[in-house]
Amino acid sequence: MRWVARQLEQAPAPSVSDDEIKGPARFLNRELSRLDFLERVLTIAEDPATPVLDRVRFLAITGENLDEFFQVRLAGLREQMAAGVATTSPDGLTAAEQQSLARTKAADLVDRQTRLFIADVVPALAAVGIRLSDWAGLDTDDRVFLDRVFDDRIFPVLTPLAVDPGHPFPHVSNLSLNLAVMVRDPDGGRRFARVKVPPLLPRFVVLPDGERFVPLEQVIAAHLDALFPGMRIESCASFRVIRNADLALEEDEADDLLAAIELELRRLRAGRAVRLEVDHSMHGEVVDLLERELQLEPEDVHGIEGPLDLSGLWAVYELDRPELKEDGWAPVTQPGLSDPDDPVAVLDVVRDRDILLHHPYDSFATSVEAFIKQAAADPDVLAIKQTLYRTSGDSPIVKALIRAAERGKQVAVLVEVKARFDEEANIAWARALERAGVHVVYGLVGLKTHAKIALVVRQEDDVIRRYCHIGTGNYNSRTARMYEDVGLLTADPQLGADLTDVFNYITGYSRRHDYRSILVAPLGLRRRVIEMIGEQASTTGGRIVMKMNGLADPAVIDALYAASQAGTQIDLIVRGICCLRPGLPGLSDNIRVRSIVGRFLEHSRVFAFGDGERQRVEYLMGSADLMPRNLDRRVEVVTPVKDGALRERLQEILAANLADDVNAWTLGPDGSWTKVPTRIGFSATAVLHERALERGRRVFETPDDED
Repeated sequence: MRWVARQLEQAPAPSVSDDEIKGPARFLNRELSRLDFLERVLTIAEDPATPVLDRVRFLAITGENLDEFFQVRLAGLREQMAAGVATTSPDGLTAAEQQSLARTKAADLVDRQTRLFIADVVPALAAVGIRLSDWAGLDTDDRVFLDRVFDDRIFPVLTPLAVDPGHPFPHVSNLSLNLAVMVRDPDGGRRFARVKVPPLLPRFVVLPDGERFVPLEQVIAAHLDALFPGMRIESCASFRVIRNADLALEEDEADDLLAAIELELRRLRAGRAVRLEVDHSMHGEVVDLLERELQLEPEDVHGIEGPLDLSGLWAVYELDRPELKEDGWAPVTQPGLSDPDDPVAVLDVVRDRDILLHHPYDSFATSVEAFIKQAAADPDVLAIKQTLYRTSGDSPIVKALIRAAERGKQVAVLVEVKARFDEEANIAWARALERAGVHVVYGLVGLKTHAKIALVVRQEDDVIRRYCHIGTGNYNSRTARMYEDVGLLTADPQLGADLTDVFNYITGYSRRHDYRSILVAPLGLRRRVIEMIGEQASTTGGRIVMKMNGLADPAVIDALYAASQAGTQIDLIVRGICCLRPGLPGLSDNIRVRSIVGRFLEHSRVFAFGDGERQRVEYLMGSADLMPRNLDRRVEVVTPVKDGALRERLQEILAANLADDVNAWTLGPDGSWTKVPTRIGFSATAVLHERALERGRRVFETPDDED
């Protein structure tokens, strides 16, 4: 840290203002940067060259992420304002200023998303025979069919809730889709009622031809007479409420963390409303009623000219129309892990050499899943230890861990029950593991365990050998096909000893702060990263390349600024949030920032220090982004990669990302993102897939020939 301060003080006379060098203006705002990322995702849906069902998919992804932004980030700013927090963000904005800017920008994105869907995507779907119809445009046969669907499948699960002196305003659950209905009874009295659109039913009802869809809420609205017999329907409009969905847990006061989180989840379902979305046709008096009952301000209400909740478009994307999606993707089994004649013993292969995995190009099933499954069945394996942050609903890995415990092996699993939006699923897995005899722990007080690590302990003749997996992605079979991640399988004794110490740290009372090879947060990862940045700044021809999801830590950003001023060439590949300003004269002339947004969620974290000519490049990979939450409030593990061939693989990944001119954006000093012009049509995704296929064709070659 002292090195950073000296570098900034000794910097040459800047050609930008002193505030831009040392003041808050040297940072971009975290919340606005997050929304910039969602805008980049939305541009994929806006591109007519994107296959039409993939445009639908990216609309759904944008919708889900905007919901999360309102539930967590905007809600967090509201909580700060309510608590009277006076501190400002690193870029100098108060919570109120951030909320105002972020709310406006997010609302603009919602409107842009809706306009795109109605004006562009719906006609594009219709052109290929997929029609999103509305009730008014249906013929008699269609309506007769939907009458039967309503009677048989929808009506039995509906519960209209009236609001009158005997019926208080009902609780409206987070993200639920609802109908606000005004009815008049024969005596002339007017009443308000709320009808919840059942979340367990498909968002769109498919007509018999299999090519037309009607929004579920329209089918319900057309049959309100069945819900309110004898009443006259005056008006009906849809609405949804977004609530604060962030856990506020006092862990040190909780005797039972699992019970405390379940209680907090129940509280969250009734969490404070932060946003109300309504159909633009909703009558003003109904809007006023909802606003009053939900205790919202007028600026928290947003009228939308189109269907609410476009995250429901996943149902359309799942249509069996492969010709309307990007080409199917077949992950490749790496040479050494595949044999056309005999099953491969993964542990035996890893004993002989390290393996670098790059998902989804490399198969998750034949590598990581096989590693855990075979360890669970191996009679010589004594123990398995693993972290689980997010996993799939039908997880082969969790099932393998249960079988291992049932076979008498020592199995210890850290299940992070505080993983946002996966709390309930993780609690269920934790209980299933405990019933099988697995030693389950729930993490450290005040910290989330975000590390992606697994350790297998095996008896081999007279020695105990430890096998490790360290990754950047979750142990999740589903997301391993959609997220780009890297992982290392190794029997390196130092790494095995380090992971043993990490598991002792998170399951017991170890206070070890130094490790042989790995870097661990919050015990020193930031310090070591800043030291490595400083080492490059002190070296002639220093070079740094970093690939990550987010960069927001002020201390790391200042270290990068100081290195830039010392002449170090720095390339940052940041998928999402980036609070660093590149290209400012006198501050960040030598820093370039790009973002790859394409077919896969670029999720891997890979860091390279050194130019490869004057000095050996040091490669690191692991679970940590360079964000305050990762460096201070999470257990993260980052490992060096030592094997020469694997280091070349990491360099290949970084080089492909830096050469991409199909999916890449660059960040300007003013904080604006610009799409990289396509000149040669180099897509990192396509190139890395082809190289994975080439490696897969070498099944019959010896391991030494692989790279």
